[in-house]
Amino acid sequence: MAHVTGGAEHERIAQADNGAEGWRDWGPYVAERAWGTVREDYSADGDAWTFFPHDHARSRAFRWNEDGMAAFSDAGQAWCLGLSLWNGQDPILKERMFGLAGPQGNHGEDVKEYWWYLDGTPTHSWNTWRYHYPQAAYPYDDLIATNAARGKLDPEYELVDTGIFDDGRYWVVTVDYAKEGPHDLLMRITIENAGPDAATLHVLPTLWYRNTWSWGYDVEKPSLRSDGGRIVGIDATGSLALSGEGSPTALFCENETNTERLFAADDSPAYPKDGINDHIVDGKATVNPAQVGTKAALHYEVTVGAGESRVIRIRLTGASDSAGHPTAIDAQDVGAGFDSVCALRKREADAFYAGLAHAPADPDEARVLRQAFAGLLWSKQYFHFNVNKWLDGDPASPPPPEGRARVRNGQWRHLDADDIILMPDPWEYPWFAAWDLAFHCVTMAHIDPAFAKAQLVLMLREWYMHPNGQLPAYEWNFSDVNPPTHAWAAIQVFLIDGATDTGFLARVLHKLLMNYTWWTNNKDKDEDNLFEGGFMGLDNIAPLDRSTLPPEVGTLEQADSTGWMASYAIDLLEIALRLAREDDVYEDVAVKFAEQFLRIAGSANNSGMWDDQDAYFYDILHLADGRDVPMKVRSLVGLVPVVASLAYDDPGVSTIPEFRRILSQYLEKHPELGPAFHRRDIHGKQVYLLALVSPERLTRILKQVFNPEGLLSDHGIRGVSAYHREHPFTVTVAGAEASVNYEPAESTSGLFGGNSNWRGPVWFPLNALFIASLRHYESHGETGVRIEDPLGSGTSLTLGEAADDLSRRLITLFLPGPDGVRPSDARYPLLSTDPRWKDNVFFYEYFDGDTGQGLGASHQTGWTAMVAHLILTRNR
Repeated sequence: MAHVTGGAEHERIAQADNGAEGWRDWGPYVAERAWGTVREDYSADGDAWTFFPHDHARSRAFRWNEDGMAAFSDAGQAWCLGLSLWNGQDPILKERMFGLAGPQGNHGEDVKEYWWYLDGTPTHSWNTWRYHYPQAAYPYDDLIATNAARGKLDPEYELVDTGIFDDGRYWVVTVDYAKEGPHDLLMRITIENAGPDAATLHVLPTLWYRNTWSWGYDVEKPSLRSDGGRIVGIDATGSLALSGEGSPTALFCENETNTERLFAADDSPAYPKDGINDHIVDGKATVNPAQVGTKAALHYEVTVGAGESRVIRIRLTGASDSAGHPTAIDAQDVGAGFDSVCALRKREADAFYAGLAHAPADPDEARVLRQAFAGLLWSKQYFHFNVNKWLDGDPASPPPPEGRARVRNGQWRHLDADDIILMPDPWEYPWFAAWDLAFHCVTMAHIDPAFAKAQLVLMLREWYMHPNGQLPAYEWNFSDVNPPTHAWAAIQVFLIDGATDTGFLARVLHKLLMNYTWWTNNKDKDEDNLFEGGFMGLDNIAPLDRSTLPPEVGTLEQADSTGWMASYAIDLLEIALRLAREDDVYEDVAVKFAEQFLRIAGSANNSGMWDDQDAYFYDILHLADGRDVPMKVRSLVGLVPVVASLAYDDPGVSTIPEFRRILSQYLEKHPELGPAFHRRDIHGKQVYLLALVSPERLTRILKQVFNPEGLLSDHGIRGVSAYHREHPFTVTVAGAEASVNYEPAESTSGLFGGNSNWRGPVWFPLNALFIASLRHYESHGETGVRIEDPLGSGTSLTLGEAADDLSRRLITLFLPGPDGVRPSDARYPLLSTDPRWKDNVFFYEYFDGDTGQGLGASHQTGWTAMVAHLILTRNR
């Protein structure tokens, strides 16, 4: 593990791991957005954004999971605790973050708020969330209309652009959560008035039960009621008590749909889901005077002077007996003892992160590291989705339209998710993505390896993995094909965790064998070890939509798919080699994947994918008329083959002689495959390298990679080479012309929704894999290989030094430059220089290939949290 031993948080993690205490039972498991998701879409055409828009969210009960701001829940999301605000000007309570739906944004869905995850620990014993809330009326209509008027070539119209922060009139709202015990949660809300005048804010910490009772199943409805100034609740999981300091007003309604408002129906409950909203904003009698319900808030109205702050202390306590039945809860402290617990948990969190192996001494790097981990921890969300019930509908709901199974996910009826999963982004991508999850787990392993391992195992369980062996991609289309990164992630997590848990490796290997077989059976059409796969997670990187090429036009053999499969084979080989040291049963598996890798490498190097003049790998389009057309785009597609490498030494295989013997025989029989196998003697020790790309070819490829006029930017490797800025690639297929040029920022097309762009920006996942691959080559002892970095500089670096340089470039995206400005936030001086803003780091989805400006999702502490991994693993 990447920690020194000892410390209170380590003890809590150990207690959670061994089942002694349920420290992970409660956490920030509530999405920032549940509206507009596939799960909530029961339309005939699959238009999730229209079927359940933002305007419905305050009034309509969610079927599958909840959303909210700064919200916590139990692991099964029976209940949620979140924050609602009202500035006295907005037309609605601020109960959830606002953003544009996919069709509304000029670059797809886009959140239009400013909030940050500033701190967190693996057991959620300490957590910090911060939000900047305008004091003037939030410009909902302006944001929708102005973005609708902009095209793909225009920048997005952000909340800062409206001028609402220009005079400094906004609230800084900070929520700290601290646990005194596993089921005793302290919520400290700090309200700072950043404006020049006194102002009033309505603050409503809100407790509600997820609606499980309205769908026609035999579920007992829970209840909340007022009890001596507290809100107490009872459901099947136990008792709850919500206490707040002072004398707030308790407000109650039901977490049930306002059918009158939404559908002009006459069966609406008297006090529906939006009852508290309508009461606060419009003064309506829409809260239950009997003070009972399934949704309740403690209403504080606070007036704060200019530059001053006010603290509100809230405490949620849960209790049940040994059989899980509700029990009474005594009054809880929200006074001096409350602040002592918060201070202690903050100190323990400081000690936890200070104890990380290789923790950075630089305060700016330390801030980036900690906020990256915080964002990752806040991205743990409850994901609930029974596809069979979703397709067929619930007993108490109208039957879904005919043919829905043909629209989406009809082949995934077995999928039955009811788990906490690391999400790519809590607002823009509040659903799991299998290949993103691999990167999440690698970073998470530095602070919570048990949870990281459990996540990787989860995706391989029978209620996720298809019976045919395919892993689900994401809810928009579980059948989409993403890069097979699971085995790579399992190895990295195993190593970060100390390289001792071989049981974990064995467990994932058994299921990954099924997944690998699915790939070979479905994505190697000609059975020539050259693979198809479709878009492979890289969205618009190719001139064609690689997922929808009609078979009558031709087939596309992909350099990245083939590279991924070579990498997959080599990762499974490494797992088998590690297991074979303890159990020779795995020698056969090691032999299989060594031979499989060599065959894929041989095909990739001798099929035409490799262009010797360009020194690069390209996709090959085999047209139906017999012509072969190389897709000559210098992009990350052609770099994936470099990732397929493994270095190991003689002591690592000396205990498995059968593997050595059979591999030697195989290479003797197939000398044409020998270029992928390299042996060096270093100080009397044999070191082996299996690599799809030979060291000689690697040297030639790296000239493109480290060329500032090519793939190298100041902040990492670009998705597409800047060469294509002046030299776009164009191809005509079936009478239609398609092209790729260098687009360093947002996408200029609507391909794959238009909300991401791989044609020039810098993305963390492929950069991180490429860095790891360079280290593999270096560890083989290829010390003779040096590269000029950057090309034209005259600076010669080893491969390890070049890997460190790439890490440095990526890390500096989040660090103040010589001018004090963070490149990822340089577009807006407010974000990068204002004292109240500049230390709060956004982790964007991708970054401008020229400037480093952050783009896309702004809370992508899924794979962009890999910056923490890079900080901790770079050479010093």
